[in-house]
Amino acid sequence: MEFLADYAGFLIRLLSVALIVLLILSVIASGKNKQRKAGHLSITKLNEGYQSMKSELSKQLFDKKTLKKQHKEEKKHKKEQHKKAHHGDVKKRVYVLDFDGDIKASAVQSLREEITAVLSVATANDEVVVRLESPGGVVHGYGLAASQLQRVRDKGIPLTVTVDKVAASGGYMMACVADKIVAAPFAILGSIGVVAQVPNIHRLLERNTIDVELHTAGKYKRTLTMLGENTEEGREKFKQDLEDTHALFKRFVSNNRPVLDIEAIATGETWYGTEALDNKLADAVMTSDTYLEQFYAEFDVLQVSFREPKALTERLGLSVLSALEQKATVWLSKVLNHRGF
Repeated sequence: MEFLADYAGFLIRLLSVALIVLLILSVIASGKNKQRKAGHLSITKLNEGYQSMKSELSKQLFDKKTLKKQHKEEKKHKKEQHKKAHHGDVKKRVYVLDFDGDIKASAVQSLREEITAVLSVATANDEVVVRLESPGGVVHGYGLAASQLQRVRDKGIPLTVTVDKVAASGGYMMACVADKIVAAPFAILGSIGVVAQVPNIHRLLERNTIDVELHTAGKYKRTLTMLGENTEEGREKFKQDLEDTHALFKRFVSNNRPVLDIEAIATGETWYGTEALDNKLADAVMTSDTYLEQFYAEFDVLQVSFREPKALTERLGLSVLSALEQKATVWLSKVLNHRGF
């Protein structure tokens, strides 16, 4: 028990110091009243990383004669590419965007900047590839994210969404906008449904003689509440709202992927990549790596990412939370070992 007390005391002291430092820095930052810097757009040519790895492996695996032959072929290929460009043949560019979605679709803020940047230079000869990972989330957040992808389609630029792990619910709402959906064999797609959950502690408050007053203007301003007594009428309206949202979701997916049997797949179920292909939720089964590799030899493959700058207090806060998480993990591990688990 002395071991546990020592660790608990250390964590409490560490947390106290961190909170004090954050408070001081927050006061300083707010006092300076400086305008926050704009975000940063970064471009990475994925071809170069691919070719670099290929060259390093080739040096280790092949003899000089083979390497010389490869080098000669690459030089010939570059010469042909240069000749095409000289004759006015426009080289296709593949723009790669990453979307890692949380429940609020927070990444949509970066996505809109990335798409704005790409649309300023891309043509119908190019392609946009979105590497999408999301289990879904709030309707308005993913509705906006899907609308950002629609901007690419509206410009007549081919759009491909690749899914290596999951594109479910709101994630699939985004994916269905694409001209082509590519899913890894065990990626999860679907979940075309709507869910809502509201805890209610009215009876607990009632047993403790605590009254809660809720005043609204508008019959359905509130349907279900956490604190007040819910009515059957409120429940029915809440359910009807879910059904209306589901109908809107189905209509959106059906309009973007008319090949789907929407009534058959809009049950809230999910399917793995190969099954998703059978149900026409996807157009091909392969990883995003396999899909992009086909472009490296002929085209420029450019990863475009936009990053919002974080304030000093935010950066420090994340660092402190990370340190606390690491300490807590080590502490828990020792506790479990100490108790024989």
